[in-house]
Amino acid sequence: MKPAVLLVARLPDSLVGRLRERFDCHVLAELDDAGLAALAPRLRGMVATGESVVARELIACLPALEVISVLGVGYDGIDMAAARERKVVVAHTPGLSTDDIADFAMALLLAAARQVVNADRFVRSGGWTTGRFPMTRRVSGARLGIVGLGRIGRAVATRAQAFGMDIAYTGRTPKADMAYRWCIDARTLAASVDFLVVCASGGADTRALIDADVLAALGPTGVLVNIARGSIVDEDALVEALRERIILAAGLDVFCHEPHIAQGLLALENVVLTPHMASTTGATVQAMLDLTFDNLAAHFDGLPVPTPVA
Repeated sequence: MKPAVLLVARLPDSLVGRLRERFDCHVLAELDDAGLAALAPRLRGMVATGESVVARELIACLPALEVISVLGVGYDGIDMAAARERKVVVAHTPGLSTDDIADFAMALLLAAARQVVNADRFVRSGGWTTGRFPMTRRVSGARLGIVGLGRIGRAVATRAQAFGMDIAYTGRTPKADMAYRWCIDARTLAASVDFLVVCASGGADTRALIDADVLAALGPTGVLVNIARGSIVDEDALVEALRERIILAAGLDVFCHEPHIAQGLLALENVVLTPHMASTTGATVQAMLDLTFDNLAAHFDGLPVPTPVA
C-alpha cells in the first residue's frame, strides 16, 4: 500500500500530481474532524509550506506520523518541540533560494531608497511634463546593517560589497570567519548604519525584534528592508515610523498576517510592498518542489532525508 500522507497547505498542482503517484494523499482542508480522526491511524507523512501552522494538537492526533516535508526554508509554524518528542523527522528546502532572495533584498533596497515605484507613477501620471522628480537617497558607499548573517545574510553582504557598502551585522554570536563589524543587538546595529536588512529566522526569539526603539535608532535617513519573516518587525511601530518620517522608507516582501496587509502600510507612499515573492523564480521553485518530494520519498525508501532540519 502507498504510505498515507496529509497535505496541510495548498500546493502547486505539479507537486500534488507527483505526490499522488507515489503516496495516498489526503487534503486537510477537505476533511472534517471525523474524517481526520478516521484517517489518523494511517497518516505517516505530512507536506506543509513555510507558512503552514502545524500545532502540537495536530501532531498529537496523528499517532503514525513519521515525517513532515516542508516546501520552504522557514519552519517556524511547525511545533518543533512536539515533533522532536514524537521523533517525527522534519525536512525543509534550504539553500536553493539563497541567491534569489539576496537579489531581491537588493532590489527592494534600491527601489525604496531611489523611489523607483513612485517615480514610475510620476512618469505615468504625466508629472514629468510639469517638473522634476524629487531627489532620492544614495545607495553606493552607504553603511549596511544585516540582521542575521546566515546563508541569505552572507549573500546580501556579497552583493552589497559590489556597491562599495560598509557592512555590519548582528546575530547571536560573532562569526569567526567573517571580517564584517559585529554589533551586540539590533538597536546598536541600526544606530550605526543607513540601511537595515532583516535576514534572521522567524520564531519566538525574533518576534518584534525590529521595534520602535530599533527604528528610531535607524533614523530619518534610514531604510528598512525585510525579506525574512513578517513577525520579526513590529508592524504597528513600522507604520508609525514611516508615517512620522522617523525612518525614510522601507521595502517589505513579508508581513505579519499575509496575504492580508495592514491598511496603515497600504496608505503610505514611502514603502515598497511585494507579495512574498523573493524566492519565486521558476528555477528555484522547481528545485524546491523536487526537494520537497525527494525528502518525503527518501524517508519512506529507508534512506537519509536529504535536508532535515538540524
